[in-house]
Amino acid sequence: MKLLCGQELAGQISLLYHEMETAYDRVAAQLGLTCEGCPDNCCDSFFLHHTYVEWSYLWRGFSELPPDTQKKILFRAEDYEQKCQTTLSAGERPQVMCPLNEAGRCVLYKYRLMVCRTHGVPAAMTRPDGKRLQFPGCFRCQDIVKKNCADVQQVPVMDRTGLLRQLVLLEQQFLSGRRHLAPRVKMTIAAMLMSGPPSVVDCSDRK
Repeated sequence: MKLLCGQELAGQISLLYHEMETAYDRVAAQLGLTCEGCPDNCCDSFFLHHTYVEWSYLWRGFSELPPDTQKKILFRAEDYEQKCQTTLSAGERPQVMCPLNEAGRCVLYKYRLMVCRTHGVPAAMTRPDGKRLQFPGCFRCQDIVKKNCADVQQVPVMDRTGLLRQLVLLEQQFLSGRRHLAPRVKMTIAAMLMSGPPSVVDCSDRK
C-alpha cells in the first residue's frame, strides 16, 4: 500500500520542522554563520534518510509539482543514483548534486527533510543508549569556530535529541504503532523519489 501522510500529520511535521529551523537559526546567529556568499552547496553532500514519515511528506510535496517538473526531477534522480553507486563501488563518498536542486535552490524547500534542515551548525544528540554524538557543522562553520571560539565549551550547539524524539513519535503515528515491524529506511532523496511514496504492509495513517 502506497502511503501519503494525511493533512493532520502533515501539519505536525510542518510544526516540527519549524522548531528545527528555529533551533538552527538560534545557533547560526550566535556564531554569525550564514550561507550568503558560500562557495559550496550543501545539496551535493551525500546523506541517507531514515524515516517513512519524512519520505511520505516529501512525496506529498512532490505530488503537487507539475507533471513535466516531476518528470525532469525523476530523470535527474536516476542519474544521481547511478553516479552515487559508481562512486560508492569505488570506495569513495559521492558528491553529486541533489535532483531537487535547481539553479542552486531546492524545488521542494518547504518539504525538505530533517538532515537538510539541520546540517551546517554544530550539533549534538544523545542516543537511547546514552551515548552522546557530536557534529562539528559544515566547513564554513568549523572555520568560524576555529577563529572565534578558543574554549570548545563555549561553542553554541544545536541539540537534536528532543527534535529526533518528536520525529520518532510521528513515525510511530504514521506507521500506526508498527514501526518495529517495518523494514528500516536507509535511502537517498533520489531513491525515495524513484521508489514512489512509501509502501508498508498493514501500516497506514488514519488521520
